Amino acid sequence: MPQDQLQIYSPKSPSDMESVRCLFRDYANSLKVDLCFQNFEAELSSLPGEYASPRGALLVALSAEAVAGCCALRPLDNVDFPNACEMKRLFVRPAFRGKGIGRLLVEAVMDCARLSSYNHILLDTLTEMETARALYEELGFIEIAPYYFNPLEGAHYLMAKL
Repeated sequence: MPQDQLQIYSPKSPSDMESVRCLFRDYANSLKVDLCFQNFEAELSSLPGEYASPRGALLVALSAEAVAGCCALRPLDNVDFPNACEMKRLFVRPAFRGKGIGRLLVEAVMDCARLSSYNHILLDTLTEMETARALYEELGFIEIAPYYFNPLEGAHYLMAKL
């Protein structure tokens, strides 16, 4: 997809936030697991919540056709990595996959983290998310010990230095 047909922006309006809620729900439904251990419903109702600037970021990819995907960033205090943040909710709708949108969203979130002067960016992912895991590895993420409790089988914890 040519980049001139794709816009990555930070949602601000109530209708933008509703689009993000829809994307987050699509993300959760694609996992086929219950995210209640992450207080997912509270997260949806309080958007932008922890993803609010200046310590967080919420990004949406808009193609010429529709809302294509999202990615978020939030501060992550009380972990073994100083001045850390966490990437959350990377999701690209199936119709837009394979076009590099996921990479653009991750790179944009990493840029936001650098601009916010974070030193480390952490994330968790699942074994079956092979494409995302390969992307994270290409972008310099390495596997680390768990930094929080995730009851889902096949959880992987990754970190990149910024």
